Amino acid sequence: MEVILIYQEERLVKILERLHKEKMISNQEICDMLGISRDTVRRDFIRLVDEGAAIRTHGGIALPQFKDKIKAYKERINASSEDKYKIGKIAASYISKGDLCFLDVSTTVKFLCDHLNTSSTVYTHSLDNAEALSNNNEVDVYLLGGKFNHENRFFFDVHVASQLNDIYFDKVFLGAAGILKDGIYFSNYEDAVIKGIVAERSKEVILLADSQKFNQISSYKGVDLIDIDMIITNENPPDEFRKSFEENNIKIRLIHEGKTVKDYFEGV
Repeated sequence: MEVILIYQEERLVKILERLHKEKMISNQEICDMLGISRDTVRRDFIRLVDEGAAIRTHGGIALPQFKDKIKAYKERINASSEDKYKIGKIAASYISKGDLCFLDVSTTVKFLCDHLNTSSTVYTHSLDNAEALSNNNEVDVYLLGGKFNHENRFFFDVHVASQLNDIYFDKVFLGAAGILKDGIYFSNYEDAVIKGIVAERSKEVILLADSQKFNQISSYKGVDLIDIDMIITNENPPDEFRKSFEENNIKIRLIHEGKTVKDYFEGV
């Protein structure tokens, strides 16, 4: 994950614009054009293929025959980034003075950090969260240690699990790679382990997720639905989730819902 996800989104648009002109591009062409590593190009290509904006070729990607794909992708980027910003900002309002919180590694949670102005204590394994809070004198920040995962930008080792088992949080704010009817999924096993521990050791677990995460498949389940208290999202979840959420007493908070939300974003 990039320092700020929109940086990746801007790269993807540039890649798509080049792809639209050339119809087919290689890994090396994009490395040279954007001055980025082959690993970064590979992740960007995977993202474009997963979203249906490109198809894989030997050593690169090619343009599928979908009309107005670049325009639609740009519109989706703008809408998605704005909604994640609002989700994060709303989530920050749920932190009360003196709260002991865990903040997950997630672009949306990073937006929470950008708007957190309440005196509180935060534990996180995310380098980006720690950087976002580094000049915030209202927040005491504890960055968990271990080996740095360059792709997803978090720290982990076995001692982290032991340390977290000695803490009970007021609130935990989680992101998600995918939400299925049996739980919350993540792309990295070690990261999923951390989510599972903190979710069981908190008075309240709040999931921050845009609507694209519903029915999105990822590799490792970290949290069961029974551990989630609230989901802050931009759209009503699909109907097939309704029963599971009701059975597990999960509250849904929509960012566009209610007078208080409009008041909260007045002037933004």
